[in-house]
Amino acid sequence: MTSQVSSPAEQADGTVVGEQRKPGGAKDVQRLDRVIIRFAGDSGDGMQLTGDRFTSETASFGNDLSTLPNFPAEIRAPAGTLPGVSSFQLHFADHDILTPGDAPNVLVAMNPAALKANIGDLPRGAEIIVNTDEFTKRALQKVGYPASPLEDGSLDGYNLHPVPLTTLTVEALKEFDLSRKEAERSKNMFALGLLSWMYHRPTEGTEKFLKSKFAKKPEIMAANIAAFRAGWNFGETTEDFAVSYEVAPAAKAFPVGTYRNISGNLALAYGLVSASQQADLPLFLGSYPITPASDILHELSKHKNFGVRTFQAEDEIAGIGAALGAAFGGSLAVTTTSGPGVALKSETIGLAVSLELPLLVVDIQRGGPSTGLPTKTEQADLLQAMFGRNGEAPVPIVAPKTPADCFDAALEAARIALTYRTPVFLLSDGYLANGSEPWRIPDLDELPDLRVQFASGPNHTLEDGTEVFWPYQRDPQTLARPWAIPGTPGLEHRIGGIEKQDGTGNISYDPANHDFMVRTRQAKIDGIQVPDLEVDDPHEAKTLVLGWGSTYGPITAAVRRLRAAGESIAQAHLRHLNPFPRNLEAVVKSYDKVVIPEMNLGQLATLIRAKYLVDAHSYNQVNGMPFKAEQLAAALKEAIDD
Repeated sequence: MTSQVSSPAEQADGTVVGEQRKPGGAKDVQRLDRVIIRFAGDSGDGMQLTGDRFTSETASFGNDLSTLPNFPAEIRAPAGTLPGVSSFQLHFADHDILTPGDAPNVLVAMNPAALKANIGDLPRGAEIIVNTDEFTKRALQKVGYPASPLEDGSLDGYNLHPVPLTTLTVEALKEFDLSRKEAERSKNMFALGLLSWMYHRPTEGTEKFLKSKFAKKPEIMAANIAAFRAGWNFGETTEDFAVSYEVAPAAKAFPVGTYRNISGNLALAYGLVSASQQADLPLFLGSYPITPASDILHELSKHKNFGVRTFQAEDEIAGIGAALGAAFGGSLAVTTTSGPGVALKSETIGLAVSLELPLLVVDIQRGGPSTGLPTKTEQADLLQAMFGRNGEAPVPIVAPKTPADCFDAALEAARIALTYRTPVFLLSDGYLANGSEPWRIPDLDELPDLRVQFASGPNHTLEDGTEVFWPYQRDPQTLARPWAIPGTPGLEHRIGGIEKQDGTGNISYDPANHDFMVRTRQAKIDGIQVPDLEVDDPHEAKTLVLGWGSTYGPITAAVRRLRAAGESIAQAHLRHLNPFPRNLEAVVKSYDKVVIPEMNLGQLATLIRAKYLVDAHSYNQVNGMPFKAEQLAAALKEAIDD
C-alpha cells in the first residue's frame, strides 16, 4: 500500500504538513511526516495488544517505526490506580527514525489513572482521546482528582476528544450473545479501529489476527472484529474528528529488501537459531523464566523443526548447568536470564571459563539491585558481566544497539564463543527486548559460516612416540583448545573446575602452571578479533559522545539535532565491550572531551577512565526509562560549550 505525497512544508516543531484534501467529499486529510501515539490504560485493558496491532499495520504500510511498551511488574495491578497503568508508545514516520519519541502527539487514555500518569509528557496542543465512561466520581477520587479534568478547564490547552468508548462498544456488540462485562473487554479494539481510521492504517492484518487468535471462540472473534469496525466507522461519521492524518511510507529510509516488524527478543531468538544453522550444530537453551528474558524461551520452544531443544529448569543454576553440559556434548549452548539470574549463574560461568567451552549467556538487563524493577530498563550489569566471578575469569561481552541489531549480535556472540571456545555475554536490555522496529530479513548467503571442527584423534606425541590427545593443546592463532565430543574413542579426558595442567588437562596445583593458565585465558580474550570502532565525525569535532547498547537511538537522535543546529560533535558506539576494539584508545585520546551517556551510574565511563586514563564525562540516568533525545541534546550541548 503506497500513497502519493506532495511537497510538504516543515513546521517549527519538525512535523511536516502538506496540503489538506477531501477525497470524494470526505473529511480533511492532513499529511504529516511523523506521529507519536501512546495508548494507556489498566493492565487489563489490552493496551499492549492494541499497540502491537497498530504497530504491525504500520510496519506493513511501510513506515519506519520505533516502539516503547511500558507496563507494571505485577501480573494484575489494582484496577484504576496509577501503579496499574500500562502504556504502549509508537513513533512512526515517512523517514528514518531512531527512538520511540520524546513526547506523544496523541494520548489514548482509557481511564483517569491513564490520563494522570501520562499528561505530564504531552506538549500543549496534543490530541487526547479519553474514555469518558470511566471518569466516574470513584475513579477520579482513586487517583486524586478533586474534580473531573474533562470539565474543570485543566485540559483547555489540548485538543480533547471525549469518547464514551465503553458505551459505544457495548452498543456495537448488542447483537452478540455476550454479557456487558464480556462486551466491555472489546473497547480496546474499538479504540484501535478509531486510531486506524484516524491515521489511515491498513485493517486486513488486524482482522486476520483476530480470526486466528479467537479461532476456537467464534463469538468472541466476531465481537472483536465488530468492535474494531465500529471504531473505524465512528471516526468516519462523528463530527468530533474533522481531520484524519496520513503518514506516507518511508520509501527512502530502507535499502531494498523484504522487511518485517521485529522486537529485540524475537530478533535475538531468530539470531540464535540462525547461528546454530550456520554452525551446523543443534541449539540447546537451558533457562529459567525471568522478566524480561522469558520471551526468548517461549519463541525458541516453537522451533524444534530447526533442531532446537529448550529446557525450562527448576532454577537459574540448573538452567546454566544444563546448558554447559550441552556445550560439553557438542551443542551450541545458550542460557537466558536477567541481572538477578546472572548472579546465580556466576559460579557456572566461571566453570565454563575454566573448561573453555562455548556458551552464550544472554542477559536482558533490567533495573536492580535484587528483584528491582522487573519491567523497566537499565544498563547496570556491565561491570557484573565483566568482573562478576571469583578469580580471574575473563569473558567476552557483546551488546546490540537496536531491537533489529539483536539478530546480528547473536550471530557475533556465537562466532566468538565457537571460534575461541569461551563463554560469551550478550547484554541486551528491557528497552531493546520489548521495543520493535523494521528489520530487513537477510539472505542466507549474507550470514557468516560458523562451522567448527571437532577433535577427531590424537593431537600430541610424547617423547616415547606415543600419540595421545591433550585437551588443552591450543590453536596457535586463537589459543582455543580442541572441542572433543564425549564418547569419541581415544579422546577421553578429565573435566571439572579445579585448575588444569597446560596441555594435558590433568589436575594441577602448581603455582607456575596456575599463573600460566590464568594469563593464557586472559590472552585468549585479549586476542579476539573484533572490528575497529567506527567514528562518525563529519566536521572534525572536539567533543566525542561514546555509547554502548540501547543508548544508540537516543544518542544518534540527539547528535542529529545538534548538527542540524550547527553544532560540531562526533559519535561512536561500542558493540564489543570485552575486548575493546584495538583503536579505541587512539579514538578517545584524539578528542578534547569524551561524554558517555549510560543508563547506570557510569560503568563504561569507569572502564574507559581506568584503562586509558582519559577524563571521560558521565551522563547518567537510572529511572527505568530510556533517554529522551531532547534531554540528551541539551546535556551534550552543555558539554560542548563547557
